[in-house]
Amino acid sequence: MSEHHPGAQPAPTALAADDPYEIGGYRLHARLGSGGMGVVYLAYTPGGRPIALKAVRREFAADPEFRERFAQEVASARRIHGLFTAQVVDSGVDDRTPWLATAYVPGPSLHEVVRRHGPLPTRTVLLLVAGIAEALQAIHRADVVHRDLKPANVLVAGDGPRVIDFGIARAADAAALTGTGLRIGTAAFMAPEQALGHQVTPATDVFALGALAGYVAGGVPPFGNGPESGALYRVVHEHPDLTHVPRDLHDLISWCLAKRPQDRPTTVDLIASVHAHSEVGPRPEFTDGWLPSPVRDEVGGRSDAGPPAHAPAPVHARATRAAPAARTGGGPHLPTLAEAAGPGPAQSVPQRPARTVPAAPAAPAVPAAPVAESAAPHGPGPGRRAPGRGRRLPTAAAAVAATLLACAAAVYYLDGPAGGEAGPDGSSATPSDPPAASASAPAALSGYVPGYARAELTAPDSGYEFDLKAGKVVAAETAAWYLARDGRAFLPSEDSDAFVAEGGELTVADCVRGIETRPASALPFGTLAKARPFCVRSPDRGDIAIVRLVEASADGSVTIVADQYRRS
Repeated sequence: MSEHHPGAQPAPTALAADDPYEIGGYRLHARLGSGGMGVVYLAYTPGGRPIALKAVRREFAADPEFRERFAQEVASARRIHGLFTAQVVDSGVDDRTPWLATAYVPGPSLHEVVRRHGPLPTRTVLLLVAGIAEALQAIHRADVVHRDLKPANVLVAGDGPRVIDFGIARAADAAALTGTGLRIGTAAFMAPEQALGHQVTPATDVFALGALAGYVAGGVPPFGNGPESGALYRVVHEHPDLTHVPRDLHDLISWCLAKRPQDRPTTVDLIASVHAHSEVGPRPEFTDGWLPSPVRDEVGGRSDAGPPAHAPAPVHARATRAAPAARTGGGPHLPTLAEAAGPGPAQSVPQRPARTVPAAPAAPAVPAAPVAESAAPHGPGPGRRAPGRGRRLPTAAAAVAATLLACAAAVYYLDGPAGGEAGPDGSSATPSDPPAASASAPAALSGYVPGYARAELTAPDSGYEFDLKAGKVVAAETAAWYLARDGRAFLPSEDSDAFVAEGGELTVADCVRGIETRPASALPFGTLAKARPFCVRSPDRGDIAIVRLVEASADGSVTIVADQYRRS
């Protein structure tokens, strides 16, 4: 389970009213993120070391097959002892709510670093490749395949990278295979064999490392952003686009991105290639200069610093009370932080740094591909993608895309926002209740139930966006599932999928079918103004919004009418 996506390990936010006070004997202090698999909390050991405690969602906890696999994968993960991995320190696989605790790394993810600072220099990329390759060695020695290696699952510490969430992905297989449109992995970083539902091996993780290195070095994934189905098609059939990657990294990254697993390097080969590179040479260490100074300033010191003098008191959105005296699922009771260290001064929760959208790179010259069309053009950058720059699937490839979607397993992310989001005035940390759904709406539509209905929303200018989850207008860069403006077109959230109807009415069933067979690659106002409704599916596949463009005024304001549906 990865912490907040886009960057893991975000600034903590206050516990919500329905959050527990304690799990497995650990007193919870704040939320770090939430998503498809569960919620990640900041907690502390009795001695004062911070940990990331990940609690599984109720629906997964109720699945016996999931619980069995979760226990197996946690047992495997506890055998992994690499210096470039976030160590598993405790777990509660038999508890009513299964949980896993790992070492807390107080650093941003690679996704967040690239989003804030742009592509990283060649030496930094090479050292990251070597460190992550060593982490993969430790993971593979335990007979585990990561399966979801991506920039959000690699944290940056002062002394090198830390790979998180290794192996736990497979525990979701049992529950995920019963879902629709779910997949283990992230399309832009999947190997072809994984996208096609074939057996995964350590070479699958090497492919993902190559895609990750291309993203870190060039600022965009080698197989583009855009709708997931399009990315899957390009992964399987097209050459990577390394236009933005420095030339002296092309050979190494292309080697990792070979279509056939047997043609890819081993992790030993990768580390040797890094050491042989002129940018690294005799200095393969993570010394003071391995990170650009702006990134180093953000990361700060080493991640293995000692415990804090005073661990912070838990931050709640309500009055605190004593933690339960015993662990829910049995076993020895671990003292809470208050019991172990006594009272300490309360500390305020740091606010999440403001997100920024990188400037769009110039459209690259597209290299020829041996299969299908040209390589995918790039979006505006890693933080957000412009659907108008994602290549729409050719008509002949629609069946291929549908097959890829059908044969895959399940994506899970803890990549959503940590806690509530601030509104346009910056005053609210918790989204307000959405407008009530229409009483005449049917109870269920294609597995979805109505949320809010006929919400008419106006964004006054590009400094605001539509929060599709809450059905309101919020300040730009604050909503997790959003519809923003990019010139004369809409810009949906990264990893959202969209579909534009030919005209007239659009149902949820039409939307799901259209996304899987004819996903939209652009949402220009000119097309949508012709009474054509469109829909957007949330990154976690749990929500759908059906939207109509009412007006795009010359003064910059945009008005829409939206209906939201949630998976029942």
